[in-house]
Amino acid sequence: MSRAVATFFGAGFLRPASGTWASAITVALAVAAYEVGLALLVPLGFVVATLAGFWAVPRYLHATGGEDPSEVVIDEVAGQLLALCFTVIPLWRHGVDLLAAWPGWVVPFVLFRLFDIWKPWLVGRADRRGDAAGVMLDDLWAGLFAGIASMGLAGIYHGVVQPWLG
Repeated sequence: MSRAVATFFGAGFLRPASGTWASAITVALAVAAYEVGLALLVPLGFVVATLAGFWAVPRYLHATGGEDPSEVVIDEVAGQLLALCFTVIPLWRHGVDLLAAWPGWVVPFVLFRLFDIWKPWLVGRADRRGDAAGVMLDDLWAGLFAGIASMGLAGIYHGVVQPWLG
C-alpha cells in the first residue's frame, strides 16, 4: 500500500519528468472535481495527500533503500494541491468558472514546478534534509510559495493591469 500511495498509484513511473506528470495529473483531477461541483475536494485532497505522504514515504524509502527516488510523487501531489487551494477556494467562493479563469489553475502549476525544481530558500533547506520528512516538506514549501505568488500575480493583474487596460 505504501508503494501505491508514494507513487500516486503508479504515476511516479511515467517518464520523463515523473514529478511534472504527477503535478499535471493532479491539476487535471482538481479541475475536474471543481467543474463537477466538488471544489472542496481540492483542499480535502491536499490534507489527505499530505497525511498519506507522511505515512507512505518513510515506509517506501525504508523498503527501497532510496533517499528520494523519482517515482515518489505523492509529495508533488500534496504540494500541487496546496498551490491550487490559493486560487480554487476564492474562485469557488465567488462562483467563478475555473475553466473560464484558466490562469487560476495554470499559474499555480507553472509556479509550483518552478519552485520545486529551483528549490529556493526553505524549499532547498527541506530538500537537503535527506530524509522522508524532507521529501514531503520541500514540495509543501514549494506549494505554499506557488500559492502565495499566484495570489500576488492575480492581485497585480486584477488591481493594476486590468483597470489600466480599461
